Amino acid sequence: MGKGGSVSDGVMKKIVLSYTYVAIWIFLSFTVIVYNKYILDKKMYNWPFPISLTMIHMSFCATLAILLVRVFKFVEPVSMSREVYLSSVVPIGALYSLSLWLSNSAYIYLSVSFIQMLKALMPVAVYSIGVALKKENYKNDTMFNMLSISLGVGVAAYGEARFDTWGVILQLGAVAFEATRLVMIQILLNSKGISLNPITSLYYVAPCCLVFLSIPWILVEFPVLRENSSFQFDFMIFGTNSLCAFALNLAVFLLVGKTSALTMNVAGVVKDWLLIAFSWSVIKDTVTPINLFGYGLAFLGVAYYNHSKLQALKAKETQKKTPQADEEAGRLLEEREGDGSGRRNDQQN
Repeated sequence: MGKGGSVSDGVMKKIVLSYTYVAIWIFLSFTVIVYNKYILDKKMYNWPFPISLTMIHMSFCATLAILLVRVFKFVEPVSMSREVYLSSVVPIGALYSLSLWLSNSAYIYLSVSFIQMLKALMPVAVYSIGVALKKENYKNDTMFNMLSISLGVGVAAYGEARFDTWGVILQLGAVAFEATRLVMIQILLNSKGISLNPITSLYYVAPCCLVFLSIPWILVEFPVLRENSSFQFDFMIFGTNSLCAFALNLAVFLLVGKTSALTMNVAGVVKDWLLIAFSWSVIKDTVTPINLFGYGLAFLGVAYYNHSKLQALKAKETQKKTPQADEEAGRLLEEREGDGSGRRNDQQN
């Protein structure tokens, strides 16, 4: 009884911890998105400088990562040659900087709810790029699923009350760059056996992002900021905002490391619905019935995609366990045959 109780207690503890990791990630992701919208929106804090905001985030994250790796020795740096760094980390850093820049820029033009609806296209982008780069196998049913997600997002866009073409272009660009970055991580880093946690990721990638972002910043935002002499850096606003961004990176590692990437995808759908509800009820963004119908279609497509991924993972695990079970059965059979022959020899003697 005690033994059975201890097993159930262990299972319950894992379930509680998993839900805790999910809740932490949803809360931090929710906070960063709403906080960025607050800072960048002209009707709120009115600081429409997405490149500068992204550079503040990267500077803060890079500084903390360097302190944790080099000063406090909290995390060991990854052994990486200059060739691997230039061929793998630098391209990923460039894609990450473009993704963050464009996604933050979209908050100036689009509502939080509509941005979350457009983000439903992420599985479509990842799968399409994966197929193009031969990291995913083309399947008709999966492509049909991707088309259903795209149709749902298209219907949501058609019903958007504050549709802004430039904002949509920015967000779609952010989705494309982020999807490419995810596929490149799989190709460039995982294929080389390099595994980065969020601290070492920021340690290597954040300085790259700063370098790449500095070019458009000097050309686009620096002249405007220099002329705007009335601006004073608010350490409370930007400090807490950057801290949330850093904590989100840690939460991503915690969630994926302790559960799975699939759990994060499912949690992301829950977070999107919460953000849509928050955007409509608190920020007072207009959410039309066509919006909800379109996103509902996309949501069903994403849910089916996640379900298919889960089934594929279960099938892979079953295939791994089958040879092990066969080996164990073979060993038991050999042991029994050995015992049987031993007994026969004893009886004959």
